[in-house]
Amino acid sequence: MSAASRGVRHPYRARTVVFVLMSALMVLAGRAVYLQVVQGDYLLSQGSQRHSRVVKDNSHRGMILDRYGAPLAVSTPVDSVWAHPETLAQAHASWAALAQQIDMTPRELARLIERHRDREFMYLKRHVTPSQAERITALNVPGVSLLREYRRYYPAGASAGHALGFTNIDDAGQEGVELAYDAWLRAVPGRKRLLRDLHGNAVEQVESVTLAKSGRDLVLSIDRRIQYLAYRELKAAIERHHASAGSVVVLDAQSGEVLALVNEPDFNPNNRSQLKSPVYRNRAVTDMYEPGSTMKPFTVAAAIESGRYTPRSFIDTAPGAVLVGHKTIRDTQNHGRLTLAGVLEKSSNVGATRIALSLNKQAYWETLRRLGFGDTTQSHLPGEADGRLNPPSRWVPIDQASLSFGYGISVTPLQLARAYAAIANGGELKPISLLRLEAPANGTPALSGSTARALQQMLELAVMSDEGTGRLAQVPDYRVAGKTGTVRKLTARGYADDRYVAWFAGFAPASNPRLVMVVMIDEPSRGGYFGGQVAAPVFSRVMGGALRLLDIPADAIRQPARAPARGTI
Repeated sequence: MSAASRGVRHPYRARTVVFVLMSALMVLAGRAVYLQVVQGDYLLSQGSQRHSRVVKDNSHRGMILDRYGAPLAVSTPVDSVWAHPETLAQAHASWAALAQQIDMTPRELARLIERHRDREFMYLKRHVTPSQAERITALNVPGVSLLREYRRYYPAGASAGHALGFTNIDDAGQEGVELAYDAWLRAVPGRKRLLRDLHGNAVEQVESVTLAKSGRDLVLSIDRRIQYLAYRELKAAIERHHASAGSVVVLDAQSGEVLALVNEPDFNPNNRSQLKSPVYRNRAVTDMYEPGSTMKPFTVAAAIESGRYTPRSFIDTAPGAVLVGHKTIRDTQNHGRLTLAGVLEKSSNVGATRIALSLNKQAYWETLRRLGFGDTTQSHLPGEADGRLNPPSRWVPIDQASLSFGYGISVTPLQLARAYAAIANGGELKPISLLRLEAPANGTPALSGSTARALQQMLELAVMSDEGTGRLAQVPDYRVAGKTGTVRKLTARGYADDRYVAWFAGFAPASNPRLVMVVMIDEPSRGGYFGGQVAAPVFSRVMGGALRLLDIPADAIRQPARAPARGTI
C-alpha cells in the first residue's frame, strides 16, 4: 500500500499533529506575551535587583570656620562596611574571617544577618580605618561592600569643644554650634545605582538616581587664637587653684559677637569615648551662678538712672555693718563715707545695700531686666538658661539688699558678659552672636549714655586704683575697667563656709572699650578663693594677649600690679 493511500486512510493523524504543534505555538506565544506584557516590569525589577542595587550616596557636611576662615570643623571621607543580608547569609565559609575584621564573633555576625534577613541593606561596621577597609576588601566576601561616608574632625580639639559641640556617627549635630545650626550644615544624601558581580559585590556605579547635596559652610564669630588663649589660661588656673570648674567668655563690646567661649572640665570632640553629658555640658550658657559683687555696678546704674544719685553722691557705710531684718550685712572693714565710685572700688556690701534699699523696687527690677537679667542672650546655643530674677512683688527688704551685691539672683557667665558689654558700648544691650556679623546688630537701650560713661570710669577706678579690688586684672600699657566678685555657694544646708565661686568681669581698653570678658572659677580650693586673687589674673593674661593679637592700640602705661590686700573681694 502506497504512502498516499495510508495518509488518506488515516487523515486524523495528520490533523492531530498539526493541532498539537499549533497549540504548542499558541501556548508559547501566550507565555511570551504574559512574560513580556503582564509580568514584564516585575521580571525587569527582579533582574535589576540581582545585578544592580540602589544605595545611599553621601556628601560632606558644611565646614565650620572661625571669623578669619580657619577651619574649626571639617568632614573627612571614611569607609563603612555594608552587606546584602541574603547574599551574605549564603557565604557561611567567609563568616569567621569577616567577623574577625569587624570585631565580632561568628555567632554575633550570624545573629546580625538573621535580624536583617528580609532587608536589602545592613551596616556591618561604620567608619573603619583605611587598613581595615583594605583587609575586608581583600576577603572578597559575597554581598559585602564599602560605602563612602564622612566623619567630623575638629582641628582645634578640646579648646573649642564646648563652643562647637559635636556630631553623631550619622554626621548630625548633637551639641553646641553643630546642633544649633544643624539644618544649615547638614548634607542631603543622594541615591546611586551600582552593578553587582556574580558574588553580589558592587563593582561599578551605573547612574545617580538623585544627586547628593553638600552642607553649607558656617563662619563663626570665634577667633581661634583668642579661643585657645582663653582655654590655656583657664585650664592652668583650674589646675593651680584645684577648682572644680570654670568658664571664660570674651565678647566684642560693640557688636556682641562671641570671640571666645571656653569651659573646664573640657572634652575633645574627636574622641567619642569622652562624650558624656557631665563633660560636654556648656557651663557658660547652661549653668547658673550667683554673681556676687559683679552685680554692684548694676545697682549703682539703677541708682543713677533713678535720678536720686549722681556719680559724686556719698553713701555712709559706717560702722561697716548694717542690720536688715534679722540679717547683719558687713564689709571687711569700716570704709566710712564713700562715693558711688568708692562703693565699687572698695566693693562695699553695706554701701550697695543702702543704695538698693533707697530705690523703688519696680524701677530697680526694670533696670536689671533692661540689662538682660532673667532672660536668654539670644545666642541660640542649646540648653541656654535664662537665669533667675524674681519679680519685685516677691521681694522683702533682705531680698532687695542681697540682690545689690549679687545674692538671690542667678546668671550664666554669658549673660553677665552681655550685661557688662552694655556698660562698655555706651548703654545698648546687644543680642549675642556666635556668627560673624558684617555689621553690628541693633540692640535695645539699657542705660543712658551718661550712666554708662560714669560706670566705665568707676569700674576703671576699681581696677587701676591702688586700693581697688581688681588690681591683679591690670594689663600693662592698657587701661582696664572691671569688678571682682566672690560668692559663697548655696548648698542643701544653706550657704557653705568653705565653697566659693570667684568672678571677674570687665572690659578694655577703658578709654574706648573693645573687648568684654567674664571669668568664673567654681570652688577654688588652693591659693585663695577671692575673685581678685583667682579670677582677675586670668582676665589679665587673656585680655592682654587678646588686645595684642587684635593689634588694639595701648591707651596707658601703668606700673605692674601688686599683690592684693587680705580680705579683697
